[in-house]
Parts: sequence; C-alpha cells; structure tokens
Amino acid sequence: MKWLLPLAVLAGVLAAWDGLVRHFAVPEFIVPSPLAVWQAANAHAGELWDATRTTAAATLAGFGASLGLGILIAFAFAQSSLVARSFYPYAIFLQTVPLVAIAPLIVLWSGPGFRSVVIVTTLVSIFPVITSAVAGLTAIDRELLDLFTVYDASRWRTFWSLRLPHAVPHLVAGAQAAGGLAVVGAIAGEVFAGAGASSHGLGYLIVLTAGQLKTAYLFAAVFASTAVGLALFGLLAWVRHGLAQRWRGNVS
Repeated sequence: MKWLLPLAVLAGVLAAWDGLVRHFAVPEFIVPSPLAVWQAANAHAGELWDATRTTAAATLAGFGASLGLGILIAFAFAQSSLVARSFYPYAIFLQTVPLVAIAPLIVLWSGPGFRSVVIVTTLVSIFPVITSAVAGLTAIDRELLDLFTVYDASRWRTFWSLRLPHAVPHLVAGAQAAGGLAVVGAIAGEVFAGAGASSHGLGYLIVLTAGQLKTAYLFAAVFASTAVGLALFGLLAWVRHGLAQRWRGNVS
C-alpha cells in the first residue's frame, strides 16, 4: 500500500513528460519521449548492464574504502585531541576541494581506469564517515568512561565495548550520506578516467552519448546510474532498520 502513491506520482510524471514532448513536438535529440528512452535501453541493454556493473563495483569499492579508512581516522581523532586538531582541517580540505580539480590529478598519478575511479569515489565519500564516526566515538557519557577506567580497561577494550557500539547509529547515518556521494564520485571519476582496459562505466557512457547527441541512450544511462544509487541507499536503509530492530529487542 505504501508504494501506491509513489507509483502514482511516477505514472503521472511519465504521462506528463510524454504529453509535453508530443504536444510541443520536441526533437528527440533535445528531450526524448519515455518510449524512446525505453527503446534505447532495450537496444543497448548489454552495454548498459556491463557499464552498470562496472560503476556499481567502483561505487561499492570506494564506499567500502571510505568506511574502513573513515573509521580508522575517526578512531585516531577520538583517541587524541592533539591528533584531531592537527589533522581534522585536512579532512575538511579534502571535502572542499572541487572534484573537477582533484580528479584529473588522480588520473594523472594513478592512470586511467578502475583504480582511479575508486580513489576518486573514496575521497568524495569519506568525509561524512569521518564526521559521523568522530561524533559517535566522542559523545560518550563521562560516567561510563570513568567506569571503564575504574576497571582498568585498555583503550582497545574501551573502543570495542563502549565507543564503537555508541558510534554505530551515527556511523550508519554517515554511511547513508556517503553512499549517495559514492555514486556521484564513481560517475565523476569515470568521466575523467574514461574507459579501462576491458570495461567502462556509466560515466563514460554519459559523456560518449552526450557528445554523439544520442539523448535517449543518455537518459537510459542516467537512469541506470540513479538505480545504482537507489540500490545502495536501500541496502543501507535495510541495515539501519535491522540494527534499530536489534537494539529495541535488546532494550526490551
């Protein structure tokens, strides 16, 4: 039942799109009809599927790297205020540097292809992980920290048994933000990195079809990239829901 309204809105948007294109006789190379996009997607289904898999792999690899590195960096920041004050500005620096400025450098240093795309994706998506993890690891009740100190718990034990469980809700929220950025980073990385030795992603297809004015095929590639983002967001939402259910069960 909860899907009826979104599906109704989608049907209305598609109907309005098709009606406007037909009414104003818009050339297909400017705005294609939904049917033309569907036909282009079917005609190039194999290429779209291969490119979608490549982009999804780069997205997941960069997202996973941003999670791992982000948690490690946040752990270092949480353990030492000196480390946090010294290096946190550089984390902000990575977030504020325009992607169009840093991506060509990464391609120059690492070479075109999948590896450069993953590096760009990681750099784009790591900042929300760091900020959310730092917030969760440091916002601990002082009495709980004192209790662990009384029982002579090591830093690792305190991290594993107290800080990390407390940081999980913050980390999942940050991961959802990072997931959306990871798709953007993968597409942008593919725009700059181009085709790999044996495969290319949706970003490369988008640039290629835009240059050739194959707008229907371009729309299909854009929708495929949106599907990658929605799939990752849905997976993270499912994980978040499962964690929430588990904690409610533990509390009850």
